[in-house]
Amino acid sequence: MFQKSKKLISAAVLEKHQDLFRCPLCKKTMQVVYLQSLVCSNHHCFDISKQGYVNLLSRGMRTKYDKKTFEYRRLISKNGLFNPLYGAVSQIIMNNHLSNEPIRVLDAGCGEGSHLNNIHTEINRTKPMDLMAVGIDISKEGISSAAAENPSAIWCVTDIANCPFQSQKFEFILNILSPANYSEFQRLLSDHGLVIKVVPNQDYLKELREILYMGSEKQNYSNSLTINHFKKQFNLIDVESIQYQVNLNTQLIKPLLGMTPLSWGTSEERIEKVLQLNLKQVTMDFKVLIGSVKS
Repeated sequence: MFQKSKKLISAAVLEKHQDLFRCPLCKKTMQVVYLQSLVCSNHHCFDISKQGYVNLLSRGMRTKYDKKTFEYRRLISKNGLFNPLYGAVSQIIMNNHLSNEPIRVLDAGCGEGSHLNNIHTEINRTKPMDLMAVGIDISKEGISSAAAENPSAIWCVTDIANCPFQSQKFEFILNILSPANYSEFQRLLSDHGLVIKVVPNQDYLKELREILYMGSEKQNYSNSLTINHFKKQFNLIDVESIQYQVNLNTQLIKPLLGMTPLSWGTSEERIEKVLQLNLKQVTMDFKVLIGSVKS
C-alpha cells in the first residue's frame, strides 16, 4: 500500500508537469496515461516505477557509482558536510528568481538526490517559494533512492546528452560535482536562466588526496581546464569560492572515502592508511560557476 501511494503521488506530479517532457526517441510531446506511464504521441511508452521514477533510457548504461556509493553520499550529506554549499546555491537561486512564476530547477547528474533535496529544503526554510524540482541521472540505483526519499519531485533515469525535456523549460540547471553536457544545458535553459555548476577547488578533501595520491601527479588538483571550458560555453556572470572545515567522527571516514571518486584506482593499502589515521577534520573547497546562455 505504501509503495502504491508513493507511485500515485509521483504520477500526479508528473501529470501536473507533463508539458515539460518530450520523447527521448522521437522528440514528440508526452503525457501521463492512467497515472501509470509516460507516453508520447508516437506511442513510445515509459512506465512509472513503483518507487515513482521514470526510466527514459532506451538501453541500460553502466556507471561506476553503485548503490553503496549513493548510500555513503546520503549519509555524508545528512551529517551536514555540504550544508554551507547548499546554503550558497540556495541563495543564488533566490537572488536570481525575478518572476512570480514557480521556480523550475533541473539537477543534471543528481545521483541519489541529496543535493537537490537539501537545496529545496533550504529555500523553503529561508523563503518559501513554489519550486518544481527535477533530478536526472544515468544511474537507476541513484534515481530509485532519490524517488524513495522525495516523491514530490520528478526523478528520471536518463542520459544528460539526450534529456527528455522540451527546450527552454528550466530557469536553473544545477550541475554539482558531476559531468555536464553543455549543448543540452543551453537548449534547456529559459531566456534568462542560469547554469549553476559546482566544481571542486584545489583544497577539496586535501587530507584524503595527500594520502591517496602521495608522490603522484594527482596529489595536486587544478580545476582550470573545467572553468575555461565553462567560460567558452556560457557567459560567466559570477564565481563564488566556498571553503570551510568540517569535523568528522570516526564513523564518517569510511563513507567519505566510499562516496568520492578520489578513492577509485588507488591501492587498498593507502585506503587503509586513511582509515587508520582517524582524521578529525577535512577541508571542503568549491568553486560555484554561474553562467547564462550566450546570445
